[in-house]
Amino acid sequence: MREAVPVLTGDPTRGGGAPAFEEYVAARGAALWRSAWLLTGDRHKAEDLVQTALMKCWRRWSRIEDAAAVEAYVRRTMVTTYTDWWRRRWNGELPTTELPDAPDRATPDPGIRQDVLVALARLPRGQRAVVVLRYFDDLTEAQTATSLGISVGTVKSQTSRALRTLRESGLLEESDD
Repeated sequence: MREAVPVLTGDPTRGGGAPAFEEYVAARGAALWRSAWLLTGDRHKAEDLVQTALMKCWRRWSRIEDAAAVEAYVRRTMVTTYTDWWRRRWNGELPTTELPDAPDRATPDPGIRQDVLVALARLPRGQRAVVVLRYFDDLTEAQTATSLGISVGTVKSQTSRALRTLRESGLLEESDD
């Protein structure tokens, strides 16, 4: 079941503009983290990504005049930050042989979750961002295009290529259990 985007009221001190920053983070923080986790494939990098993106948004929050544009602005900032990290080969954490945390039990079969993460990691970053926004965040093609700053046609072509790659990968084949 997809979580609905809550209706956030504008800050009355700002004449009906963007909602208060704290209100937005409280309402959308978990959904942003989930998107970041799907983009990065790592719990800690996802937390860093959300925190960095929200910090960048907080600096310009008072300039957002349209409450409807807040979600797209924050998601675009998050995807852009994610892309910047990749371009800079950001490796803020070192892998270890032991996992410090117990696995999240949200998915009944951890193998399926791992297969999805591996399959997503094999996609080019643009295609991965489109798939995460379209199918995990349940955004429309237009909302995805706005969030990424690309055309709807690009969203469609990137989605088509990504789905073809995922089908051909063999990682996400259905079992006859």
